[in-house]
Order: sequence, then C-alpha cells, then structure tokens
Amino acid sequence: MELLYLSVLLLIIVIFFILFYRHMSPSMNPNLPPGRMGYPVIGESLEFLSTGKKGHPEKFIYERIKKYSSQVFKTSIIGEPTVMICGSASNKFLFSNENKLVMSWWPNNVNKVFPTSLETSSKEEALKMRKILPQLLNPQALQRYIGTMDTIAQRHFASDWENKTQVAVYPLAKRYTFWLACCLFISVEDPNHVAKFAEPFNLLASGIISMPIDLPGTPFNRAIKASKFIRKELLKIIKQRKLDLAEGKASTTQDILSRMLMSCDENGQYIGEHNIADKILGLLIAGHDTASSACTSIVKYLADPNIYQRVYQEQMEIAKSKSPGELLNWRDMEKMKYSWNVACEAMRLAPPVRGAFREAINDFIFNGFSIPKGWKLYWSASSTHMDPKCFPEPEKFDASRFEGKGPAPYTYVPFGGGPRMCPGVEYARLEILVFMHNLVKRFKWDKIIPNEKIVVDPMAFPAKGLPIRLYPHQS
Repeated sequence: MELLYLSVLLLIIVIFFILFYRHMSPSMNPNLPPGRMGYPVIGESLEFLSTGKKGHPEKFIYERIKKYSSQVFKTSIIGEPTVMICGSASNKFLFSNENKLVMSWWPNNVNKVFPTSLETSSKEEALKMRKILPQLLNPQALQRYIGTMDTIAQRHFASDWENKTQVAVYPLAKRYTFWLACCLFISVEDPNHVAKFAEPFNLLASGIISMPIDLPGTPFNRAIKASKFIRKELLKIIKQRKLDLAEGKASTTQDILSRMLMSCDENGQYIGEHNIADKILGLLIAGHDTASSACTSIVKYLADPNIYQRVYQEQMEIAKSKSPGELLNWRDMEKMKYSWNVACEAMRLAPPVRGAFREAINDFIFNGFSIPKGWKLYWSASSTHMDPKCFPEPEKFDASRFEGKGPAPYTYVPFGGGPRMCPGVEYARLEILVFMHNLVKRFKWDKIIPNEKIVVDPMAFPAKGLPIRLYPHQS
C-alpha cells in the first residue's frame, strides 16, 4: 500500500513539473530573455514581495538588471512566467501596443476577490465601462466636485488634526481620501457610515496582492470576506439609488454612481448592477489607497522647510484671495502649479503603484527576445523614475524637473500610460491639491522619525505611518 502511495505521489510530481515547465523550455523558446524561474509554483514570488515589505521594492529588479546586463529578463512571480521589462523604451512599447500585442492582466487572486467580474462582465461590458469612466472623471465633470472636496477636507482637518501636537499621517490620509471617495462616488457622507466601510476596505486592499492562500486568518481569506461584505452593501445602495432616480428623489449628476446608472451605450443598453458594484468597488480602492500613499509622501517631503516655504506662499496667496466661507474652485486649482510639481516629484521618488502586469496576446519579439503568448509582462515605475539617464541625480528631490515641458515621454509613469493609463489622474490631482491647500495653511511640521523606511504592501507607505509633530500657524 505504501509503495502504491509513493508511486502515485511520484506520478503527480512528474505531471506537475511537465505542466509547469512545458511552455518555459529553452528548447521551445530559444530566445527567451535571461533569468531564472525560481521554485515550482512560487517561482521568485517570495523575494519579489518581501523586498517591498523590507523597504527596498526596487531591489528585486535592479539586482537582476545588473546580474543579466539586460533591462529585459524572465522570472516567475505569483504563479506566472513573467518577463520584466524596464526603461522608457519598454514603457513606450507596452503602452503603445495595448490590445495589439498585450492586454491588461491581474493575478488570479484579484479575480477571486472580485468574482462577479468573471460572472457578469463580458468584454463588451468592460469596454463600455472603460469608455464611460473617462467621461465621469475628466476635468469638466470633476469641476463641480471641487467645493465638496474642500468641504470634506476642512471637516477632516478640524476633526482629526487640529488641537493635536502630533499625528500619524498615513492613517489620517487614508481616512481623508476614503471619506472623499465615499462622498463623491456614492454620496455616503456621514462619518459613521463611512467608518462602517473603512475597515473592510483596508482588509481588501491589503489582501489583493498577497499569497493566494485561502485559509482562515490569511490576508487573502480576509480580503475575500471583505469583498463579499462590501459588494452586498454597495448593491443595497445601488438598488435604492435606482428607485430614488425613478421617483425623482435623487439627482442624475449628484455623484459617480448616479452618472453610471444613467449612462448607456449607442444601443441604449445600461450597465448591470453587479458590474457597477464591482467598478465602484475598484474606484473606491483606487480612489483612496493610491492617493493616500501620495499624500503621505508629499507630507514627508514638505517637512523640508525649503520645499515647504514656496508651497506655503502659493497656497496662502489663494487663501487670502477667498472671501470668508468661500470654497476652492477650478481657477484656484489652476494656480497651484508649484504645489503640483512638488506632488509629482514626491510621486516620482515614491510612486504609489510600483508597476503593473500585462499579458502577451500573441507571440512577439522585443529587444531580440521571444515573448511567448500567454506569458505575463511587468513594467516598473522605478526603472525610469530612479534612472539617472532619465532623471539626473535621481535620489535628489527637485520639483523643477516638472517645469516647462517636464520629463521626457514614458519616463514619468506613476499613473501608467497609453490606453490603460489610470482614468482617475485628474481626480487624484484635485484631491491631492485640496489636501495640500488645507494642510499647509494650517500647519508646519517636522518628522519624528527622520529616515523612516518606506514599505510596499501593496501600496507604498512609511513603515510607522509617518508620525509628525505639528506647529499650527497663528491666526
């Protein structure tokens, strides 16, 4: 019996290795990029994820670029054979060949966390949403929400920052951006209602890019449970909103949800409730996790008095031009040019999203290497952001890099690029600038931990949350 068991186990192992290596064989793909695939199934995933958690997310890539003397190399991460392509030429190639040679791809654990995306969303439905989102998040559409952003920011700083001598920035930035997203996307403004969503969203965000082990207590398992809870709550809000719109109790333009419900394609087809729930879920995650990371990095660099002073002067000129109680508007946003340059430089040094995946939809050649159909490709923001050929003295903070024409194309990519560029770029710009305005006109500060480590899990954030000591301005 024991011999039979060992024979079956050996057969399973042999079959597994055949399946795992069948499309990675150098003899079948003699021109694959240099690199190694690591261990079966896990590949080099543990090292890829751990370098971010240890505060050196770029180490995995830089070590291999040096080792293989190539900005294109192969590996295996998150259970997938992957080619990492680095540099501005690689960015241009990927972003220019969207839906031609490559398409957007997410790890399987994302599909498990968002299962209705597979059940309800056809390609046509996804394309329909992709066309609608830029219309909902473009500058013209967002102008009407700037006053609301300012109101939420004022309430946030009054409740969470004022009358305190020190705070941890990252959790407060998350609270601000999540409150704002709930208000503008689904008109949930009451802090208690927002708090009901906050913890499940934190569990969801931290578990999306994790080892896909669905056992009780694992980050992945908690993310799945949080996703089910949030989706259920969102569907309640969506169903009630449809009734309110039908009865004239809600405005068709009051938030992103109403505009989604009222949007249809050229054939008069509306988006399904489950698809809207998934997209709102994705927007809420993207709308607060990446922006809170960016806001925290900005606060970190503004602790430097030389950087702070010019931002303060710009923002106070705007503040002094306002009458009592007057909220920020689009004209004010256009005046915050230096403040946005500072924000851009902070995101260059600490991009909220370190990179993203694509999938090869055809066999093709890049830089002389064969990229097999079905393989995944990963582009890295830091491969250009920290390249001295793209940004001289890359470790130095220098907001003047973004004056005039700014960086060369395909070198500055915190929001990606091409057809898959983040549609929320303008939304992020506005919420970040509103945050900066309300912060610097109230406080100066210094860092309690001068050289705090930045970790990535999955967003970039300071290991201790960036504690700072506050110095309120005198009225």
